[in-house]
Amino acid sequence: MRFEVLGPMRVWRGTERVEVPVPGLLRQRLLALLLANANTGVSAEVLSTALWGAEPDKRSGGKLHLLVHRLRKTLEEPGRLISDERGYWMHVEPDELDVERFETILDLAESTPDPQRRVELLRRAHRLWRGAPYQDLDLGELAGEVHRISERRLVALEQLHAAELECGRHALIIAELTELVRANPLRERFHALLMTALYRAGRQADALAVYRGARSTLIEELGLEPGPALRELEARILAGEHDEVESPAARATPRPAQLPHDPPGFVGREAELAELDRASESVPLAVLTGTAGVGKTALATHWSHGARERFPDGQLHVDLRGYGPDHPLPTRDALAGFLRSLGVPGDAIPAEEFERAARLRTLLDQRRMLIVLDNAAAPEQVRPLLPGTPSCFVLVTSRDALTGLSARDGAHRVVVERLRLAEAKALLADRLPAVPDDATLDRLAERCARLPLALRVAAERIRHGHSGEVTGLLDELAGRARGLDVFDTGDDQTSPRAVFSWSYRHLPPDAARLFRLYGFTCRHAGHRVGVFAITALLGADDVRTTRRLLDVLVRAHLITEVASGRFEMHPLLGEYAAELAAQERDHAAIVSRLLGFYLHTANLAMSLVDPERTRDPDAPEPAAMPALVNREAALNWLETERSNLMCLAESAAQAGMSGFISALFGLIHDYLVGRGRFPDEAERLRELAGQVGADRVSEPDGV
Repeated sequence: MRFEVLGPMRVWRGTERVEVPVPGLLRQRLLALLLANANTGVSAEVLSTALWGAEPDKRSGGKLHLLVHRLRKTLEEPGRLISDERGYWMHVEPDELDVERFETILDLAESTPDPQRRVELLRRAHRLWRGAPYQDLDLGELAGEVHRISERRLVALEQLHAAELECGRHALIIAELTELVRANPLRERFHALLMTALYRAGRQADALAVYRGARSTLIEELGLEPGPALRELEARILAGEHDEVESPAARATPRPAQLPHDPPGFVGREAELAELDRASESVPLAVLTGTAGVGKTALATHWSHGARERFPDGQLHVDLRGYGPDHPLPTRDALAGFLRSLGVPGDAIPAEEFERAARLRTLLDQRRMLIVLDNAAAPEQVRPLLPGTPSCFVLVTSRDALTGLSARDGAHRVVVERLRLAEAKALLADRLPAVPDDATLDRLAERCARLPLALRVAAERIRHGHSGEVTGLLDELAGRARGLDVFDTGDDQTSPRAVFSWSYRHLPPDAARLFRLYGFTCRHAGHRVGVFAITALLGADDVRTTRRLLDVLVRAHLITEVASGRFEMHPLLGEYAAELAAQERDHAAIVSRLLGFYLHTANLAMSLVDPERTRDPDAPEPAAMPALVNREAALNWLETERSNLMCLAESAAQAGMSGFISALFGLIHDYLVGRGRFPDEAERLRELAGQVGADRVSEPDGV
């Protein structure tokens, strides 16, 4: 179905263009209002006021409902006219509405440098125009839209005749321009174009007569002298100088260069840079994804500066603000910014997002441009900004994996991991006033979790600290009481705690709770937590619920699955989770669930290793436990969880939890010392038991 509003309203059905009569003035007015707001809801109150010219009364709803019903029957496609919470709206597909086709062609013409091609496009657009828009429908609500598209048509007519002059067809357009000047006596551009055509045709006197007529009209109607452009043209004609007509395409197709400055002292990332090089040559879309503070934006900006010469038509850049202190940038606003950067006047930018997206695709067609969409929150924020041509390359950065862009839009995903140790040390060495010994540099890099953001903050603190020494900062970092305070810069853009919080706030409530509760787990380097332990923390009934929530955190790069079913956070995220965990009200219950899981699972494991040493732990029994079916599985679990068990013992001893220490001592001490397996851990567990006064057990016979 096609709709025409650039003249008498008409509706066509089918490929054979069978006209569908729309009887009745009210039905025509309703259709016009809906088409002027195509794919956008119009409230019943607005429609009733426009159609009947009074405040809606009790009967308005029924009258409007009946009118909508009749219009649906007229269109023979009831699904077109939809009513929902937004009001009433008409579903119109791309290219079905003549005014949309008209403006799309104009955009393409404005971005076309060849004047002959511009002429062809502009004349094709004007063939869609058959009279006054929404002709014979006297509706005040349509006045603004009628004025907008009528003004666009006049601007396009100016561009058309300027292009004809560029093609040397001055004599052929004199008659058309004379009629345009007669119909639009106050538009100085038409006067200037007619003067130019006459002058080039050897009719200098007629060209000057046009100027005198324009001046007389402007003074009589507006009390104004002609503008400087028209006066300058008259002077050039009087002097017999060569005239020039500025190309509309030259004005309308700027070469944007919007990349932010290349981050100074960029270090490493050779593998990622090479992968982006390969991706840009084979696919039109790539996504840089990774955790907060890992340097995605710096990587995208640095690569873009190195690749900018491969995109001769320019570079577009926008911060979508998906994660930050401000609200996310609406996609329609990002589209408007891009359109303005590509030369579309503000009053010619469509109101609807889908129309803006179509206009952008038209302007980018066949152009070789780089488009950087930084800090995206979701695929839906990105898709309307994607060009329809493979000649452009789009680079997206996000903390989310944006799996939908890979699955549906063919995006090449590059996961930006924390810096390798050598890269982290190189970044520090580049910024520190004096480079410390290698071991100290290792400690500082690891304590900063090898995050570029934290590394830069740490280096800045050392550079401007009182001592200027690395050891002083390491001493501060060793005191867990301060946690992330050491990295606080007073700036929400660079303080890790604030940066982490933006990711946390994007989580669904149940996933956010899991992130907080993870703060109760061991945060020593290399200590990974299993899905069953996390299930116990949640108090969930089964691991499937836990797994679903963990997947959310993994996609958000707030946790890493380092082995099947085992997870870890880097130290600084762990610090942030621990800060949130400290605010939980049911602190004791959460700790009890975690300790209960480890005690009961350790008891199950030991029952398989040494059936004579089974116990009945005095702790909450978990809802889900790993399936330890034989002695080998039990020994594997004990070995895997040994570091976590010892860490829990240390924490329990500090908290004076003698019952847990006593139970754990009784369960695993024999395993630790049996056949000389782990004598150091066994001795440490004995010391902890002594510190809290836990019951001792006899020396084992061996396991």
